[in-house]
Amino acid sequence: MFTLVTGGSGSGKSEYAESLADSWNDPKIYIATMMPFDEETRKKIQRHREMRRDKGFVTLECFTGLSDLCLPEECHVLLDCMSNLTANEMFTEEGAGADTRASILSGIEHLLASAEDVCIVTNEIFSDGIEYGAETILYQKYLGDLNCRMAEMADRVVEVVCGIPLRQKG
Repeated sequence: MFTLVTGGSGSGKSEYAESLADSWNDPKIYIATMMPFDEETRKKIQRHREMRRDKGFVTLECFTGLSDLCLPEECHVLLDCMSNLTANEMFTEEGAGADTRASILSGIEHLLASAEDVCIVTNEIFSDGIEYGAETILYQKYLGDLNCRMAEMADRVVEVVCGIPLRQKG
């Protein structure tokens, strides 16, 4: 089962995705993609660790190169979040750069081939009405393309708004 969970910042999408994992058997793998590059991100990472502390996850940090992960057989995977992974692939030295979309899609296919359940959290960043510079516009394009492709591939798509899950597909 492939579930895509989307929503705005602070919408409750990570909490919802983790609640889906409550029904999974072990091993449950949490793929963390946020790089701890400043105090704000370190606090957010710590908050997410606290949220999942007693939920039985094994955490793997994966900032780039999703298809290189070695996963245990018959595992269940929660990746949080695609927005960070896309930025990492685009803007870090280790990342895929112009090949970001292909690299990430290859990684998703790897997860789907390796795991019984996959849940990917992504952000809805497209409706704020702000005009951005060229790099951010390209980031939005890549993430939007990836979100659309994942939604096509997914068995279920859920949008979380104000903590309320709204099933869009499946």
